[in-house]
This record gives sequence, structure tokens and C-alpha cells, in this order.
Amino acid sequence: MPLGLPSLPQDAIASYHFAIEIDNTEIAQFSELSGITSEIDVIELKENTRDGKPLIKKLPGARKPPTITLKRAKNASMDLWNWHYAMYQGNVSDARRNGSIILYDYSYGEIARYNFFNGWVSKLTMGAAKAGANEVLSEECTIVCEELTRVK
Repeated sequence: MPLGLPSLPQDAIASYHFAIEIDNTEIAQFSELSGITSEIDVIELKENTRDGKPLIKKLPGARKPPTITLKRAKNASMDLWNWHYAMYQGNVSDARRNGSIILYDYSYGEIARYNFFNGWVSKLTMGAAKAGANEVLSEECTIVCEELTRVK
């Protein structure tokens, strides 16, 4: 069985703790993360061979930037709201930010980092609130971006 590259850790990455950094400043921590994808459109080229047999070739098309979704317990911070509100007000240049999604291990050591470019908050949702309930309010943040790269 292949062991991979020497001297690299072989353990699976635990889904434990996530954070978002904007301009090298951590602005929020999250408990749930989805949408970290790398996808390329597929172009189907249909043609015939010299002897007339149909042939379908699959070629790479445009890269599809991801839509990142982060969930957390709601807190009093206005950082995500202000980022979202800049785009809501039409401040496109202020709303497009570069940042990172960071995955941490159990001892809060950084184990993975995804950098995104020209990202902005397209949707910010607060979970349902019910008077008298003992539940923590939740918040969901949807970030769209033009490019995502894994650097660690």
C-alpha cells in the first residue's frame, strides 16, 4: 500500500475548528464549513473520425469559482455584517476582499489553509430565534469569490 510522500503526516484531517481571515486578520471562527470545491467545466466536442464513426472528446472549460458557506454561533461582532453591507450599499471595491479559510487541529495548530480572492459576502442569515428557548442563535455566511487556492 502506498504511503505517500515521506515526512508528511498521514492522519486524516479532523473537522474540528475553522476560522476566516481577511487581510491577515482573523475576523470570525466557525463550527461548520462547506463549499470548498475545485471544479472545471467540461466541454463536449462531438466529431467524426476519418472513417465516419462518432467520437466525443471531453475538454477542459472555464474554472468554476466556489461558493463557501460558514456556520457559527451568533455573537455581537459586526465584522461580517459590515463586509456584507458594503456590497449591499454598492461599494463593490470595498466589499471585494482577499482572505483565507483556516482549518485547525485539536491543539489549535493550523493544518490547512485555503486562500480566496475577490471574495464578498453574498448572504448573511441569522437562525430562527424563539423567546424562552435555551438554544444558541446561529449565523450562516455565504461567500462568493473569483478564485480559491489551497496553500497548506
